[in-house]
Amino acid sequence: MNTKAHLLYVEDDESLSFVTRDHLELQGYCITHCISGRIALEAVNHQIFDLCILDVMLPEMDGFELAKNIRRQNAHIPILFLTAKSLKEDKIQGLRLGADDYITKPFSIEELILKIEIFLRRSKLVPPDALSTTPNIQLGCYIFDYKNLTLRTANDTKRLTQKEADLLRFLYVHKNQVVKRSTILEQLWGEDDYFLGRSLDVFISRLRKYLRLEAGLRIENIHGVGFCFHFPVDAA
Repeated sequence: MNTKAHLLYVEDDESLSFVTRDHLELQGYCITHCISGRIALEAVNHQIFDLCILDVMLPEMDGFELAKNIRRQNAHIPILFLTAKSLKEDKIQGLRLGADDYITKPFSIEELILKIEIFLRRSKLVPPDALSTTPNIQLGCYIFDYKNLTLRTANDTKRLTQKEADLLRFLYVHKNQVVKRSTILEQLWGEDDYFLGRSLDVFISRLRKYLRLEAGLRIENIHGVGFCFHFPVDAA
């Protein structure tokens, strides 16, 4: 585990935050704890974090609004929501705002730590040599630079989130093949879960929008199975 990982933990419940912070620090993480969305945003403006853990119901600025502001400054940092809300719509809203996952209260510390480790491993803990050996990929009129998280055309450069880049690279590696939803979720999210599946659908929609200038590139939804990234030979 990376003992230097710096986590932003935003929770206004005094008892819960004390116990959670204590356990996370025992795991070797450096924790900045904030009791409101406003204070947390100030921390984001002045410090660098490796991962954010946000309660949804916060004073002054709720977790959803805080996540929006964090995403404006950093498109790549993993965001994990802690929520007492069990409604599907609330969970989906959080994922649409750019959160990577959620945990419903009450939660176990073991589950929280596991998810933290998964997302840190996928972001900053990815071996540098693995990224540096990935060449730019020609996607028709686009150049996909995975290492620098960009999708370029002659006239524009689109900055991708780490998850968008991971998904696009995964689809490219398996181009012209039907890939099961469960396989994508397990490989990129760590588990096959209904709400994470809805998050996958959001990311697929984004990639379709980003690639709309190249008519030959198409991400087909194979009903009940998964997806197929149709990639013509002359697009390479």
